[in-house]
Amino acid sequence: MTFVKSVLRYVYVPAMLLGWNAAAYFVVTGDHSYAWLLPVLIGAFASAHFAERILPCFEEWNHDHEDNGTNWIHNIYYENSAASGVLMIPLITWLFPVQGIWPTEWPLGAQLLLAILFADTMFSLVHYFSHRWPTLWKLHAVHHGVGRLYGFNGLVRHPLHQSIDMIVGTLPLVLLGMPMEIALLLGLAITIQLIVQHSNVDYALGPFRQVLSLGKAHHLHHVNWGTEGDCNFGLFFTHVDRALGTFVLEPSREIKASDLGIDDLPEFPKSYISQLLLPFYYVPGKGLPATFRAKSKRNNRAAKDARRQTGTLWPAE
Repeated sequence: MTFVKSVLRYVYVPAMLLGWNAAAYFVVTGDHSYAWLLPVLIGAFASAHFAERILPCFEEWNHDHEDNGTNWIHNIYYENSAASGVLMIPLITWLFPVQGIWPTEWPLGAQLLLAILFADTMFSLVHYFSHRWPTLWKLHAVHHGVGRLYGFNGLVRHPLHQSIDMIVGTLPLVLLGMPMEIALLLGLAITIQLIVQHSNVDYALGPFRQVLSLGKAHHLHHVNWGTEGDCNFGLFFTHVDRALGTFVLEPSREIKASDLGIDDLPEFPKSYISQLLLPFYYVPGKGLPATFRAKSKRNNRAAKDARRQTGTLWPAE
């Protein structure tokens, strides 16, 4: 097992980023139905899940925090919303016809890299301002309230914040004429990056930790140490953080399994409905009113009872 862990430590990131994106590229460029992208997505999630059992950063992060059911709903909504956005591309290009701007003559890989660089820059800027503007922070807090990091909660987003990301990060690409094939590959690349970025795997990046927004740098972004986590906003790369002066490679102290979350939201709601309502009640610096906390606890109990009755209650360890 020691040998397997040693190998996994170094091959996890390249296997996930290169392997599953290559599989998606094969589906899109070959004579295959786009439905085959679903097994690619499932394979990426499954790979992260098994790697987390072999080489976890923290064993505690592998156990259910009464959040599995809610995270399933977040993931289903996120992917359905992303797929709907791709399906709307023909309508958007019909309403806003822009010809000759997108470099369709470039190789597909070069077009994808251009789309990733643009989207990453815009996502990073939205992320940066989401930590500085209270209105955006209230929405983004749904993502930061998680008490652990694992591949399945990388897609935890408030729907309104996801919509802002899509409008700012990907709509301009569509208006410039980005083909549907590139949109599909970009969407898969973003999802795979989020899985790796949040996965509970103690992988090694070597010199790439200076370039990729992964690993301990992103763990630091999620700590509940006041404003110390207001850094490392990049999704794919670190170029925006370096330009903003917000790139921090190493934490000032060792990060523990219990150091995640939001310091003024110690009772972060567990149910999906309560998380949807959170931005409308949460006051940064003050937390949640007692009435909302009581309502959230009732929602948590109701969701837990429903899972118990349907046999989908995971053991709290």
